[in-house]
Formats: sequence, structure tokens, C-alpha cells
Amino acid sequence: MTITRPIFDDEQLTKCLETVNNALEDMKAKNITVLDVAELSDIMERIVIAEGTSNRHLKAVADNVAFEAKQAGFLPIGVEGQGTSDWVLIDLGAVVVHVMMPQAREFYNLEGLWRQQSQTA
Repeated sequence: MTITRPIFDDEQLTKCLETVNNALEDMKAKNITVLDVAELSDIMERIVIAEGTSNRHLKAVADNVAFEAKQAGFLPIGVEGQGTSDWVLIDLGAVVVHVMMPQAREFYNLEGLWRQQSQTA
């Protein structure tokens, strides 16, 4: 089975990012960062990274992002890591959201990884 990734125009991308940001802020997610990876990736345009304060908070934040995205017409392609994980990924197509515990965020250093890629690309 092949999954077709949605292609967003500028207006849709802006609306999706606003929806995600509002959903994160509504649930009091911490340290929200948006990375522009459009020049580095063929499968996504933006990565949004945010932190939760506990595993329960992490799940609530991720659930709210997925719910609000659906309400706005952005159906999640997938959600990974729910349960007792310290990292939940919500794939909205052009926007991929990572909600992480601070320790996981520091360990995996996605910001550093993608910035390093942009310097070598």
C-alpha cells in the first residue's frame, strides 16, 4: 500500500502550522521550535518540536495536536510513540510534529541534526 503525502500550498502550510502551534500552546507545551526543512527533504517542509513535562502531558499534547489537525482538515498520516514513550511523532504530511520529553530532545538533538544538514546541503 502506497501512502500519498499531501502537498500543501503556502496558505495550507501556514494554516497547518497555526493549527499545530495553537494546539501545542493550548496544552502548555514548552520550548516550541519550527524548522524549515523544505530545501533538505522531499517528504516534509517543516518540523515542529515541542516538549512535554511528563509522559501523561506528552500524550495529552500529542492527542490534542492530532485532534485539532483533524478538525482543521489536516488528517494525520500516522502517530508514533504513544503510550509510555518519551517521544511522540505526529505526521501531518508537509508538517511533522515531534513532542518530546526534555531529556529525549537533548539526547536526539533534532535541531542540531537538521541544522547540520542545512550547512552541508
